[in-house]
Amino acid sequence: MLADSASIPNGVVWIDLLRPTHEEDAYVEKYLGIDVPTKDELKDIEPSSRLYMQDGTVYMTASLVYKADSDQPELTDVAFILADHCLLTIRYAEPRSFDLFKAAMPRITGGCPSGTMLLARLLETVVDRTAEVLEASVARADKLSLEVFGDRRHLTKRQPRYLEDRLVAVSALHRLVAKTRDSLMSMSRLMTFLYAAPALQPDRESRELCRTVSRDIQSLSEHASFISSNISFLLDASLGLINLEQNQIIKIFSIASVALLPPTLIASIYGMNFEFMPELHSPYAYPLSLGAMVASAVIPFIFFRWKGWL
Repeated sequence: MLADSASIPNGVVWIDLLRPTHEEDAYVEKYLGIDVPTKDELKDIEPSSRLYMQDGTVYMTASLVYKADSDQPELTDVAFILADHCLLTIRYAEPRSFDLFKAAMPRITGGCPSGTMLLARLLETVVDRTAEVLEASVARADKLSLEVFGDRRHLTKRQPRYLEDRLVAVSALHRLVAKTRDSLMSMSRLMTFLYAAPALQPDRESRELCRTVSRDIQSLSEHASFISSNISFLLDASLGLINLEQNQIIKIFSIASVALLPPTLIASIYGMNFEFMPELHSPYAYPLSLGAMVASAVIPFIFFRWKGWL
């Protein structure tokens, strides 16, 4: 936050605006002599609104993942503006990569003497943070895979709604990886535009670092696609197992119905109140009818076991 009497000292290479007010926007515009995009302008999705040059100033907007460690990861639009060897960043959320970069700045060899070098280092930290998110996603996917498939000895001891809960967890992980892929795509477009920007051409070290960051983004994008395909398989497998369990329950009820149908038929026949039913006067009628009912239930059960249906 800038106080009313605050002034920006000369030689500043980075101005980081976090949820700036209109007064702060106007102050920075006056200091740098540029137009500072508003929050609504950062949300534009057209490439011409996110990556462009105006009077020698480079305007770039990328979507970064934040709240990646929570159950509701989101994307936030961050503006990177290069003006007169000074980097201006505008953000309305707090991606962890910015805090990591600020903590690591004192340990950077040679420091960040220019806005272009500082931007390259900052983007490198953003990519490293994205790699951490993907690594954590792989670990979560492996854990969920073991919980879904697991040891066959424990498959019959699952708690109610066990697979449904894992399905929710897989869906949340799929959302995180999807957000990360969108962020990598946005950063890839930014790096392509930045690498060709005139402001970066004289700084050979920054250009080489940007080239390295671009290669890392490409590798992470491919890795994110691989993780996404694995999560899609896990999602389909979870749904398939839920369907199998439901079908197994329906099959048990169906077989029970078929096995109990002959005894029910026998009991229904001898429950009819006809006057001429000679079996009713036999002393062995009752045990014979019970035996017939038991046999009519056991024989289908044995047949189903022989066919492998049980």
